[in-house]
Amino acid sequence: MQTQTLERMESNVRTYSRSFPVVFTKAQNARLTDENGREYIDFLAGAGTLNYGHNNPHMKQAMIDYLSTDGVVHGLDMWTNAKRDYLETLEEVIFKPRGLDYKVHLPGPTGTNAVEAAIRLARVAKGRHNIVTFTNGFHGVTMGALATTGNRKFREATGGIPTQGASFLPYDGYMGEHTDTLDYFEKLLGDKSGGLDVPAGVIIETVQGEGGINVAGLEWLKRLESICRAHDILLIIDDIQAGCGRTGKFFSFEHAGITPDIITNSKSLSGFGLPFAHVLMRPELDKWKPGQYNGTFRGFSLAMVTATAALKKYWTNDTFERDVQRKGRIVEERFQKLAALLTESGIPATERGRGLMRGIDVVSGDIADKITSKAFEHGLIIETSGQDGEVVKCLCPLTISDEDLLKGLDILEMCVKAVASE
Repeated sequence: MQTQTLERMESNVRTYSRSFPVVFTKAQNARLTDENGREYIDFLAGAGTLNYGHNNPHMKQAMIDYLSTDGVVHGLDMWTNAKRDYLETLEEVIFKPRGLDYKVHLPGPTGTNAVEAAIRLARVAKGRHNIVTFTNGFHGVTMGALATTGNRKFREATGGIPTQGASFLPYDGYMGEHTDTLDYFEKLLGDKSGGLDVPAGVIIETVQGEGGINVAGLEWLKRLESICRAHDILLIIDDIQAGCGRTGKFFSFEHAGITPDIITNSKSLSGFGLPFAHVLMRPELDKWKPGQYNGTFRGFSLAMVTATAALKKYWTNDTFERDVQRKGRIVEERFQKLAALLTESGIPATERGRGLMRGIDVVSGDIADKITSKAFEHGLIIETSGQDGEVVKCLCPLTISDEDLLKGLDILEMCVKAVASE
């Protein structure tokens, strides 16, 4: 396998090619094929970017059809038929059935672009600078988003430039299962000497992906919303990884029955792995002046075409989300058994997650790495997350066949047993 040029020329910053050191040449749904013809089951799915699988045929055909008519591929923020189709479909298929009313801001095409825009919009709308964020949160690595990202690994990579503008509070469960961490937040808001500048907004993931598949309780999220309302603070849901169906609902916050002021989406938004992001905001929050926040690739029509196809194919009724929830229960049950097996073997482990966003916390990053390395040797691509990489994390395509799902889980079980017996 020819990797010399890749190893020689690509920066040391690369990560996934270190864990999976082969050259991939083909992909379809939940399977990747390397240049030697070996197939792998994909439980990574572009770190949650490929919820509908690799080369989804419905979206691929929509893109081919669009290109065949010489459709506008890059349009800045000019109006195109691709943009109109996307916005109309988003409104009809997603907003109206959920009773939502949002304006849509198209920033640059990545998740961190969306977060930068969201937190800046909150500051403009409220005239306050502070953004409350949470322990183990990950919101991106550009400077504004990085200020709201907890992991020291990312924060230490600024060359000594301090991150500013955010205050960290404990996420649900951070202080133990019997402590409601929102008591602390409410106490600080009511104490003029508590040291917390009243925030413009609160940004939160309902399930923390990079942070280790930490799940915010539904009642906790409802209380957070009520605190924000009581103190005139904007609630920003970062649904970049947990959204687009990953938890079993299109928006991850739907499970809690809350209505955020601002939402960020990216990753699987295009449905095809094409870069695409948007910020959804309550109409009265749209305080932007023309051109005040822009980006060269905010008019990437191909991503809008595939996003429209994804919404029409999977979200016009509840069939798809019910199937995601069913598969999530399969993974949950298997992960619980694996966690029990590890614990019985002297390796404390717990399972957690929501929908098809699930993980097994094995406490040790070294143990998690052993499991995922063995899995790759046996044809399964799966990654870790958490502050020390201690959580084995499943992000398989939501469209994965039952056959591939069960085969991947069988491989993982074999590898867990092998590590447990060492």
